[in-house]
Amino acid sequence: MHKVIPLLIGAAMLPVSVLAPAQAPAYPDKPIRIVVPFPVGGIADLFAREVGRKLTEAWGQPVVIDNRTGAGGNIGADIVAKSPPDGYTLVIGSIGPHAVNVSLLPTMPFDPVKDFTPIVHLLDAEGLLVVNPALKAMTVPELIALARAEPGRLSYASAGVGTTSHLAGELFKSMTKVDIIHVPYKGNVPAITDLLGGQTSMMFATMPTVLPHVRAGKLRALAVLGTTRSPALPDVPSVAESVPGFEVSNWIGIFGPAGMPPAIVARLNAEVQKVMRSPEIQKRLENEGAKFIPMTPEQFANFQKAEITKWAKTIRDANIKAD
Repeated sequence: MHKVIPLLIGAAMLPVSVLAPAQAPAYPDKPIRIVVPFPVGGIADLFAREVGRKLTEAWGQPVVIDNRTGAGGNIGADIVAKSPPDGYTLVIGSIGPHAVNVSLLPTMPFDPVKDFTPIVHLLDAEGLLVVNPALKAMTVPELIALARAEPGRLSYASAGVGTTSHLAGELFKSMTKVDIIHVPYKGNVPAITDLLGGQTSMMFATMPTVLPHVRAGKLRALAVLGTTRSPALPDVPSVAESVPGFEVSNWIGIFGPAGMPPAIVARLNAEVQKVMRSPEIQKRLENEGAKFIPMTPEQFANFQKAEITKWAKTIRDANIKAD
């Protein structure tokens, strides 16, 4: 006992800074990298750069955008899945690598749920069901009636097997019990070109890719693919108004590696939501035919899981195989 007391007294005399655990540095204290798994110029890249610019202004630390394309978004996502979970390497995730690819591709380099931390939903690039004006259908119910009257005659174009435009068509077929033929293309441009020329009947397209043609009268918009009408086309109903439960959300969001500190996740979520609510960004969203849907990290995680389940069923039921 006599030998222990001096040791205790000595410990008591140590400076508080020695005894207290080291305080973690404030986040962020160095540059942040946002990996974009898609090409420069697309909507994911555009809004990643907008968010990066605003975060740089708000936090005084550079936010670097790093485009790493390939494998349907999997290459860029995989880089982040294998990065330290410190909040300094993030990825623009989307419906492809974070919901669809796991059911579409035979192998995956990561688990879209277990290997990531969902941080914030960024936007939903709104979709449109458009038809060639020669088609004798002015509404979704008329389109369904026409397809049922002539099974196998109507066709829908897509940007390729497994793309949102393909999956939306298969979901529509499943929910309406119609027989329409899928015609895949290598990208949106050739798909829309043939639709304009009448080689195909319709397309489930992202709004920015077809809106100019709708406004020019070269395509007819029958319905939006989300559950609510779009400010860009307020007189166009949603598919869900005729087909209850139909919804296609071509979404993107920000993810980090699994195991990120909750405090950093909460800070990123709050700051990015602030950016997305700004009048400047809201105007850009409207111009691009997109909308911001606020979600907490937990809501975004639940949304992602629901998307995985939904598209797994669509892919399984339609027996879709990747090229």
